[in-house]
Amino acid sequence: MRATIIIVLLGLGYFLFWPVPIAPVAWDAPHSLGYEGVFAPNNKLAAMTTIPMLADTNTYGPEDFAKTVDNKIAVSSHTGDILIKLSSQDAFTAWVNTGGRPLGIEYDHAGNLIVADAIRGLLRITPEGELSVLVDEVDGKSVNYADDLDIASDGMIYFTDATTAFSSSEYGGTLSASLLEILEHRGNGRLIQYNPATHKAAVLMDGLVFANGVALSSDNRYVLVNETGSYRVLRYWLKGEREGTHDVFIDNLPGFPDNISRTRSGNFFVGLASPRSAVVDRLSSYPWLRSMVQRLPASMRPAAQAYSHIIRLSEGGEVLESLQDPAGQYPFTTGAIMTDDGMYVSSLTAKGVGFLPHKPH
Repeated sequence: MRATIIIVLLGLGYFLFWPVPIAPVAWDAPHSLGYEGVFAPNNKLAAMTTIPMLADTNTYGPEDFAKTVDNKIAVSSHTGDILIKLSSQDAFTAWVNTGGRPLGIEYDHAGNLIVADAIRGLLRITPEGELSVLVDEVDGKSVNYADDLDIASDGMIYFTDATTAFSSSEYGGTLSASLLEILEHRGNGRLIQYNPATHKAAVLMDGLVFANGVALSSDNRYVLVNETGSYRVLRYWLKGEREGTHDVFIDNLPGFPDNISRTRSGNFFVGLASPRSAVVDRLSSYPWLRSMVQRLPASMRPAAQAYSHIIRLSEGGEVLESLQDPAGQYPFTTGAIMTDDGMYVSSLTAKGVGFLPHKPH
């Protein structure tokens, strides 16, 4: 009997006091409306085919795309490789390995590929393949988890540092680090502006719960940033009467928003990587329970659900289209771009690039 009591007390002590990497705070998750109304389930992505990345390699995780005016496509990968597809008839081929984990990518006006690398920071790769680090520290804090970026017509670069608290190199990869940031919910993410002419970087917004995708409006009046852990997209005003302020562009999404990109018509594609977790939402007001969950074996913690989902938003934040595959045959969708050939879809974990040869709008 005494041994049993000791075992129970030890187990209780473990779940209450064993150190964990997060220090959760209470917050009120918005009531999820689920997949109803404009988000009602459909199978519009079920017809996607998959374009291989690199044959006979372990390359996977086509996180983001960048394309040129002549439809050359670059894609980032989990292995650090940037792959290039020169035309619709060509296969993807390896170009440059960043030596880190490239996530968001965009071409600048000089043809350089600008890369948000979760391990190395904001990078530039010249057309000749020469790589340099542009930003790895801002305001005395390391750029811990550069995630996504967009480039304004004046050359200014806007990018996110998803979390200053949980680096992917220290906490088991980008996905593991993102889950810690979201579960803690203190808001360690920030939106950063980098001026390539002066080589100066400044924080525009901080306190974001996993600052993720970035996209500028067609007139560069505002920049959007996905706050993944709060299921919403925020808008930071760059010009006009509201310059320097921010507001909510769309909130209470049914999933975790990942990348965002502007379409050719000025709308926005947003990838929802996974549906929201009812358990995580219920635990939002109970930080001590979230700490206990973190002490469970990984297999017993809430897990992301494979689900394919891309939404298209207007310049005013209205949902224009919701494209889904509830079966998640192409899992953990992060975003999409349109070309003359159709829609390319990216993913956190897939071994190939999703492709729809028709235009959904």
